[in-house]
Amino acid sequence: MFEAAQHHIASNCPNFAALIERVGPRTPSSDDGRPPYAKLVRAIAHQQLNGRAAELIFGRFLALFPGDDFPHPDHVLAQSDEALRGVGFSFSKIAAIRDIAAKTLDGVVPGREELATLSDDEAISRLVTLRGVGRWTVEMLLMNMGRPDILPVDDFGVREGYRILHGLEAQPKPRALAEIGAPWAPYRSTASWYLWRAADEHKKIKPPPPIV
Repeated sequence: MFEAAQHHIASNCPNFAALIERVGPRTPSSDDGRPPYAKLVRAIAHQQLNGRAAELIFGRFLALFPGDDFPHPDHVLAQSDEALRGVGFSFSKIAAIRDIAAKTLDGVVPGREELATLSDDEAISRLVTLRGVGRWTVEMLLMNMGRPDILPVDDFGVREGYRILHGLEAQPKPRALAEIGAPWAPYRSTASWYLWRAADEHKKIKPPPPIV
């Protein structure tokens, strides 16, 4: 599925080639098929929390709407602040989720079909107008939905992976990484995936115990 992307990236950099050989083929994103509105609400729920705590709170949120796979924006807006606070959302997250729901009803947040007609830049420009939604969140959404050419230069893991891959003392700045990554187009999502793997590999390497 990603053979052309892997070949393109490997041909641009021997360090990437070695990483790809070591890690193996890229695995597809786990797109659950839900609309952008639902994915953005979930992203807000996960902000500034570890995965387990975020999923617990998100599960409580979904439990407010029995019988729904995911609550309609109208139903979210009809919930009281007290009910939403009760599942564990902060007031800022409640405001962001309400804004996403309202902007979905207003047509600012596109459905899956409309989103497919927007370029990456158009989608980012449109969705960063939502409360609590920044560029990184939209980039993660687009990558999850299969966009092939996203390079989230503000992502710590991507920059750290590049630092590790090339044995640098410091991470590249976002603007520098954007320039560095230009030759990886039109497969920068795959390059990002491998940079995350490089960062993950480094985490697993434990230093030897100190000699006492």
